[in-house]
Amino acid sequence: MTMNHEAALVVFSGGQDSTTCLFWAKKHFKRVVALTFSYGQKHVKEVELARAIAEKAGVEWHCMDVPLIGTLGHNSLTDSTMKMDEEKPEGHCPNTFVPGRNLFFISIAAVFARERGIFHLVTGVSQTDYSGYPDCRDAFIKSLNVTLNLGMDEQFVIHTPLMWIDKCQTWALADELGVLELVRHDTMTCYNGVQGDGCGHCPACKLRNEGLRKYLAQKGATEQI
Repeated sequence: MTMNHEAALVVFSGGQDSTTCLFWAKKHFKRVVALTFSYGQKHVKEVELARAIAEKAGVEWHCMDVPLIGTLGHNSLTDSTMKMDEEKPEGHCPNTFVPGRNLFFISIAAVFARERGIFHLVTGVSQTDYSGYPDCRDAFIKSLNVTLNLGMDEQFVIHTPLMWIDKCQTWALADELGVLELVRHDTMTCYNGVQGDGCGHCPACKLRNEGLRKYLAQKGATEQI
């Protein structure tokens, strides 16, 4: 199979981070494909928003139904009977952690991409500003990259544009890419399924909104100088 260095596949949820990465990929690659997963998440509205954003971005979009990922472990994003942790518990992951999610998503994406001659994968994970999820760490991504290359005898490259930046800097990147308003109003990061600025009190909203407030304050101060 011919390797295509001009194409990238983005693991695309329709949230702030993956949308920023989608437009980052559009800047760096001639062809971009977006792959969204439906895994039994309560905030399934994100799938439809992902489709709409991909259409606005002019990129090829696919959705894959993988309910097994949501049922393998207990977590509050797929189990409506569990009360969501709003803060990270001391000593262990919050119950919003979906065990194996990024492991499966990126592995499936790699197979999906390989069949299309694509070997650049883009994901929006970040170690700098995260909710205590072990599968967002740089060491995990590097390890998985090696494993995928060994397992399929290929040379995948996993790109993580947000790995070492916080949410404030992620908003700055979206602004630099010209999609600040789109990311703010058209995406959904909220675990309770509220588009845009979200519910305001789930862990994802707290992180997103604090970063936005910080960035807008910095931007306002800069514009006044």
